[in-house]
Amino acid sequence: MPSAFSHAVAALSLGTAFFGTKAPTRVWAVGAACAALPDVDVIGFRFGVHYSDLLGHRGLTHSLAFAALLSVVVLPLALSRDGPAPGRLWAFLFLATASHGFLDAFTNGGLGVAFFSPFDPTRYFFPFRPITVAPISVARFFTGRGWDVLRSELIWVWGPSALLAAISLAIPAITSPAPRGNRG
Repeated sequence: MPSAFSHAVAALSLGTAFFGTKAPTRVWAVGAACAALPDVDVIGFRFGVHYSDLLGHRGLTHSLAFAALLSVVVLPLALSRDGPAPGRLWAFLFLATASHGFLDAFTNGGLGVAFFSPFDPTRYFFPFRPITVAPISVARFFTGRGWDVLRSELIWVWGPSALLAAISLAIPAITSPAPRGNRG
């Protein structure tokens, strides 16, 4: 898995593609939280949940179904009168959450991602897996291995995220939807 930092960076770049810089702070915060939240499944290790189980790491919480459901649940936290329209906001939250599994499928470790859980438990990786997998332990992250992970993430997550954000800001027609009250 990439680090929580990199999952949040990916979500923020998606937010820039959706909203430019014109979204309330809570939209950015909820999007970053959605991107990191799927790793809550690591708590299961303490309770005897095996990695390959439905509720194991990279299982249900990394699925597209979970991303859709979480986006519905947290949508009210990100809504505001002057913020993005609900449908656009839901799409952003869904993609921010789903980006977690997609980034994990680009890593060089683990058992793969159960994108279609709970309907299909098959776990997938992408054929190209350049991202160095981060250690699950926070203590092990702040070691030499953690620095290797961060270097990999700077190249394979932060770089493309910065490029997406830059392109999105350079093409404002994409990121500037009509205000809510003016949707003819």
